[in-house]
Amino acid sequence: MKILIFGSLIIALVVISGCVETVDRDTDEGYQVSGTTVEIESGNMTYPAYLAAPSGEGKNPAVVLLHSINGFEPGYRNLTDKLAGEGYVVLSPQWQTFEQRPGDDTVEQLLRDSQAYLRTRPDVNGNIGLTGFCIGGRYTMLFLPQIDEFKSGVAWYGFPYSGGPANQSMPADMIEQLKAPLLMIHGTHDQASPIADIYRYATALNASDRYFELKVYQGQPHGFMIENGELSESLVARDAYREMVAFFDRTLKE
Repeated sequence: MKILIFGSLIIALVVISGCVETVDRDTDEGYQVSGTTVEIESGNMTYPAYLAAPSGEGKNPAVVLLHSINGFEPGYRNLTDKLAGEGYVVLSPQWQTFEQRPGDDTVEQLLRDSQAYLRTRPDVNGNIGLTGFCIGGRYTMLFLPQIDEFKSGVAWYGFPYSGGPANQSMPADMIEQLKAPLLMIHGTHDQASPIADIYRYATALNASDRYFELKVYQGQPHGFMIENGELSESLVARDAYREMVAFFDRTLKE
């Protein structure tokens, strides 16, 4: 059963237990994907970022993907390739390059510089989305309202009432600034970010008439998309991935 929230609090549950290297891959969706490591200049520092894009001519929408607190694990690289195979230019900046827990201002600047880099590319059509996992989900909730260049966002098991490592602003503080569509993906057994906080946040979004969608998976823990560093192949993970792609297709391609 598929559950989405379209700006109103109707919740149901699903019960289901320069370049360092370049690699070309064929995908199930028919795109050939080119993967490479690029450099993003931000705050007088140089961050490596993994970039995957459909090969060939033409312009495509883009997505900035933020990994979890556990770093840029192989699963995130595979996810970057997989999403590129759907027809997106996907940039995954390694935001922990200089600090394991950088301040929000550092991450915000890196996001601004990442989307600015994407806009310089001839294969990007200007429609750019944002997605993030764990603390990356918090960053998605926090900066989607603040960086207007992002047209939509997908927050995976984020933290709407966390001020981050430096106890700075909470994503819930930014609700009135949110203009872009937001999809939240969460599990009911998430101990790090309790589902009650997501329902509370969804209620506040709804009260402010912000557009959002919510997909909840019964019994799923925090970080269910990545298992032991690798992209999960579970039924839940595959379904959640398709939810993200469908959301970006609607908000960035149409």
